[in-house]
Amino acid sequence: MILWKRGFLLGLLSWFLPFAFSFVIFPLKRWNAPLFATTMMLILLVVACGAFRVYFRDKSVKMPEALLVGTLWLTCNIVLDYSLFSHGPMRMTVLAYYSEIGLAYLIYPLFGFGAAWLVQSQQCAATRI
Repeated sequence: MILWKRGFLLGLLSWFLPFAFSFVIFPLKRWNAPLFATTMMLILLVVACGAFRVYFRDKSVKMPEALLVGTLWLTCNIVLDYSLFSHGPMRMTVLAYYSEIGLAYLIYPLFGFGAAWLVQSQQCAATRI
Protein backbone atom coordinates (compact mmCIF):
# COMPACT_ATOMS: atom_id res chain seq x y z
CA MET A 1 0.00 0.00 0.00
CA ILE A 2 1.53 3.27 -1.12
CA LEU A 3 1.54 6.15 1.33
CA TRP A 4 0.48 8.81 -1.19
CA LYS A 5 0.57 11.82 1.14
CA ARG A 6 4.04 10.98 2.44
CA GLY A 7 5.21 10.14 -1.05
CA PHE A 8 3.94 13.39 -2.52
CA LEU A 9 5.39 15.54 0.28
CA LEU A 10 8.75 13.81 -0.07
CA GLY A 11 8.49 14.33 -3.84
CA LEU A 12 8.17 18.07 -3.29
CA LEU A 13 11.10 17.98 -0.87
CA SER A 14 13.14 15.93 -3.35
CA TRP A 15 12.78 18.82 -5.77
CA PHE A 16 13.17 21.70 -3.34
CA LEU A 17 16.36 20.60 -1.56
CA PRO A 18 18.52 20.17 -4.70
CA PHE A 19 16.99 23.31 -6.22
CA ALA A 20 17.84 25.37 -3.13
CA PHE A 21 21.34 23.91 -2.95
CA SER A 22 21.91 24.70 -6.63
CA PHE A 23 21.53 28.40 -5.82
CA VAL A 24 24.29 28.12 -3.24
CA ILE A 25 26.75 26.46 -5.62
CA PHE A 26 25.63 28.10 -8.88
CA PRO A 27 28.78 30.26 -9.18
CA LEU A 28 30.64 26.96 -9.56
CA LYS A 29 28.83 26.39 -12.87
CA ARG A 30 30.59 29.34 -14.50
CA TRP A 31 33.96 28.33 -13.13
CA ASN A 32 33.70 24.55 -13.66
CA ALA A 33 30.47 23.26 -15.24
CA PRO A 34 31.37 19.53 -15.03
CA LEU A 35 32.10 19.87 -11.31
CA PHE A 36 28.76 21.62 -10.82
CA ALA A 37 26.94 18.81 -12.67
CA THR A 38 28.72 16.11 -10.65
CA THR A 39 28.00 17.90 -7.38
CA MET A 40 24.32 18.19 -8.28
CA MET A 41 24.18 14.48 -9.11
CA LEU A 42 25.70 13.65 -5.73
CA ILE A 43 23.16 15.92 -4.04
CA LEU A 44 20.33 14.10 -5.85
CA LEU A 45 21.73 10.78 -4.67
CA VAL A 46 21.94 11.92 -1.04
CA VAL A 47 18.40 13.33 -1.22
CA ALA A 48 17.16 10.05 -2.75
CA CYS A 49 18.79 8.08 0.09
CA GLY A 50 17.19 10.26 2.73
CA ALA A 51 13.79 10.39 1.06
CA PHE A 52 13.57 6.62 0.68
CA ARG A 53 14.69 6.15 4.28
CA VAL A 54 11.95 8.50 5.49
CA TYR A 55 9.33 6.97 3.19
CA PHE A 56 10.03 3.39 4.35
CA ARG A 57 10.76 4.28 8.00
CA ASP A 58 7.89 2.26 9.48
CA LYS A 59 7.06 -0.23 6.76
CA SER A 60 8.66 -3.08 4.88
CA VAL A 61 10.54 -2.31 1.69
CA LYS A 62 9.04 -3.69 -1.51
CA MET A 63 10.56 -3.30 -4.98
CA PRO A 64 7.33 -2.40 -6.83
CA GLU A 65 6.44 0.23 -4.24
CA ALA A 66 9.95 1.71 -4.30
CA LEU A 67 9.83 1.90 -8.09
CA LEU A 68 6.39 3.52 -8.04
CA VAL A 69 7.34 6.05 -5.36
CA GLY A 70 10.56 6.85 -7.21
CA THR A 71 8.53 7.40 -10.37
CA LEU A 72 6.20 9.70 -8.43
CA TRP A 73 9.25 11.72 -7.34
CA LEU A 74 10.58 11.75 -10.90
CA THR A 75 7.24 13.15 -12.05
CA CYS A 76 7.13 15.77 -9.28
CA ASN A 77 10.65 16.91 -10.15
CA ILE A 78 10.02 17.09 -13.90
CA VAL A 79 6.72 18.98 -13.52
CA LEU A 80 8.12 21.53 -11.06
CA ASP A 81 11.49 21.90 -12.74
CA TYR A 82 10.52 22.01 -16.39
CA SER A 83 7.77 24.55 -15.82
CA LEU A 84 10.36 26.78 -14.17
CA PHE A 85 13.16 26.29 -16.69
CA SER A 86 11.03 26.47 -19.83
CA HIS A 87 9.33 29.79 -19.01
CA GLY A 88 11.65 31.60 -16.61
CA PRO A 89 14.80 33.51 -17.43
CA MET A 90 16.47 30.28 -18.61
CA ARG A 91 13.93 29.55 -21.40
CA MET A 92 15.39 26.11 -22.08
CA THR A 93 14.14 23.99 -24.95
CA VAL A 94 12.84 20.49 -24.19
CA LEU A 95 16.00 18.95 -25.62
CA ALA A 96 18.29 21.24 -23.63
CA TYR A 97 16.34 20.65 -20.42
CA TYR A 98 16.42 16.85 -20.64
CA SER A 99 20.04 16.70 -21.73
CA GLU A 100 21.26 19.03 -18.95
CA ILE A 101 18.86 18.38 -16.06
CA GLY A 102 15.83 16.18 -16.65
CA LEU A 103 17.47 12.79 -17.12
CA ALA A 104 19.23 13.13 -13.77
CA TYR A 105 15.87 12.70 -12.03
CA LEU A 106 15.80 9.08 -13.20
CA ILE A 107 17.98 8.53 -10.14
CA TYR A 108 14.82 8.44 -7.97
CA PRO A 109 13.11 5.36 -9.46
CA LEU A 110 16.42 3.64 -10.31
CA PHE A 111 17.92 4.13 -6.86
CA GLY A 112 14.66 3.14 -5.18
CA PHE A 113 14.40 -0.05 -7.20
CA GLY A 114 18.07 -0.94 -6.64
CA ALA A 115 17.97 -0.25 -2.91
CA ALA A 116 14.76 -2.26 -2.50
CA TRP A 117 16.29 -5.11 -4.51
CA LEU A 118 19.30 -5.10 -2.20
CA VAL A 119 17.13 -5.09 0.92
CA GLN A 120 14.98 -7.94 -0.35
CA SER A 121 17.99 -10.01 -1.39
CA GLN A 122 19.48 -9.52 2.08
CA GLN A 123 16.20 -10.59 3.68
CA CYS A 124 16.12 -13.71 1.50
CA ALA A 125 19.73 -14.51 2.43
CA ALA A 126 18.93 -14.07 6.13
CA THR A 127 16.02 -16.51 5.94
CA ARG A 128 18.26 -19.18 4.36
CA ILE A 129 20.66 -19.12 7.30
